[in-house]
Amino acid sequence: MSWGGPLNQVDSFRFEIPQSYKKCMRTSSIIFADSRMIPAIRADSAPEQAANVACLPGIVGKALAMPDIHWGYGFPIGGVAAMDAEQGVISPGGIGFDINCGVRLVRTDLTADDVRPRIRDLIGMLFKNVPAGVGSEGVTEVAGNQINDILERGAEWSIENGYGWEEDLEATEEGGRMKVADARTVSHKAKERGIPQVGSLGSGNHFLEIDRVENIFDAQAATAFGLEKEGQITVTIHCGSRGCGHQIATDYLKVMEHSVRERKLELPDRQLACAPVNSKEGQDYFKAMACGANYAWANRQMILHWVRQSFEETYKRSAEDMGMHQVYDVAHNIAKIEEHEVDGKKTKVYVHRKGATRAFPREHPDVPARYSSVGQPVIIPGDMGSGSYVLVGTDNVMKEAFGSTCHGAGRVMSREAAIRKYRVDQVRQELESRGIYLRSSTRDGILEEAPGAYKDIDHVVSIVDGAGLSRRVARLRPIGVMKG
Repeated sequence: MSWGGPLNQVDSFRFEIPQSYKKCMRTSSIIFADSRMIPAIRADSAPEQAANVACLPGIVGKALAMPDIHWGYGFPIGGVAAMDAEQGVISPGGIGFDINCGVRLVRTDLTADDVRPRIRDLIGMLFKNVPAGVGSEGVTEVAGNQINDILERGAEWSIENGYGWEEDLEATEEGGRMKVADARTVSHKAKERGIPQVGSLGSGNHFLEIDRVENIFDAQAATAFGLEKEGQITVTIHCGSRGCGHQIATDYLKVMEHSVRERKLELPDRQLACAPVNSKEGQDYFKAMACGANYAWANRQMILHWVRQSFEETYKRSAEDMGMHQVYDVAHNIAKIEEHEVDGKKTKVYVHRKGATRAFPREHPDVPARYSSVGQPVIIPGDMGSGSYVLVGTDNVMKEAFGSTCHGAGRVMSREAAIRKYRVDQVRQELESRGIYLRSSTRDGILEEAPGAYKDIDHVVSIVDGAGLSRRVARLRPIGVMKG
């Protein structure tokens, strides 16, 4: 059912849902899109969710949605909202169930000519070394007695336990650890679900992808990121906090629903359940969410270790010799305390990013020193037939979007609809015709993620580039894909 509400064009890349649309709206909602994208955006009720977010107490600036917007739980996927750190609320629906679902990019010195002849062997080695699929289990014997450390220390725990290189932390958002995390705020059930899944890829839209650099748009930034030439091989890891993060979200949605009733908050959608950021419920959730984020960083760090190991076993060379350095790891389902300029004044806010990626500009203090002169790397995966983009944050993004940009292509078809529409052999043939080798642990993993279920990643990226939220650095094209 398409959405028929008001959507006023502001300029070539911005449309506004006016504050007058709903009585409860405290601000307007801005959707970054162009006129060609609008029919896809109106195809579901995600714009209604964007308007609903504008009703939350303590919201500052505008409620925002990226061009990959689609229907989610409470907040639309592709949504961004900043809440005042004193008067605002925090909402699990603004982060999502897969806390710190995110993307990690690794560059190599290998070329497409090195990898194409051995792509089946390499993907097979990844399947051998990286647990994947529904219910996949990682290193239970390691995690069992150390789950609290994993939740509180994230990628630091992984490095100390031999999973990766110290330099990886510098190239990870938050250094791979949100220090506010407190494992005491995480339920026993969430920990139980997390223990067997540490170091596993999972299923759904999670993947490992071996890509080649197809185009370089910004030579200075690309060189800074270690992406030096077309044909160079990179590896993309996309996954999150598995059952642990899902349970944290589930647990705290119940807490927030009780908080809403107790405080008699009037919300346009019960899925926006929230609590004041400085309440016990709000702070407990933020600390637990940080634990989920740390779990995800530990998880991707371990997977990176096994990716390097898989390349070493396939090519009989060390990962160091192959130049397998991490470019960056960035979350796209998270809430962070940040300082932004609001109405001309520096303001501390809780930025909710749900299906949206942090994209800080050059010389920002949270950008790694090695990238300070160009800006933060932004990794945007598309569908498995099209490839991914590496972008970089711009100066404008801080004023326009609380330092945020899109997170991917964005679905235009539900998983159920994709399963009904596509056939496995059809998807495989389409990918093979593009020179892409696919291996998946499940039939549904292929059908749900069929390229036709997603928007055109080139179109999505052209909008955030045109709107000045982030700038194209390089385009990556898949050679091999491992699906859970």
